[in-house]
Amino acid sequence: QVQLVESGGGLVQAGDSLRLSCAASGRTFSNYAMGWFRQAPGKEREFVAVISWSGGSTYYADSVKGRFTISRDNAKNTVYLQMNSLKPEDTAVYYCAAGGYAPEQNNYDYWGQGTQVTVSS
Repeated sequence: QVQLVESGGGLVQAGDSLRLSCAASGRTFSNYAMGWFRQAPGKEREFVAVISWSGGSTYYADSVKGRFTISRDNAKNTVYLQMNSLKPEDTAVYYCAAGGYAPEQNNYDYWGQGTQVTVSS
């Protein structure tokens, strides 16, 4: 089992930045690729970004490419999502997940409880 706890969400204005963190405990964190997903009100959960177990590879959704950066610190069992130039359409609950290096949700075995990000215009 891997337990994941997200933090760092909040209410910001358009153009601001936020950094989300996801702390992992349980089984070996570095065995897993880590992904970030989000779910906006009334919409399905969607892929945001993924990072390989080593941190050497990353992949982003087109909607966040160039604005968001995913990173990880295996010594701290933590994955981050740096979000810059936030837009109102980035408003969502953000989830981290542990699993395979892929954008599809069914590749992930463990999920956090989510953290709310709200971007006002």
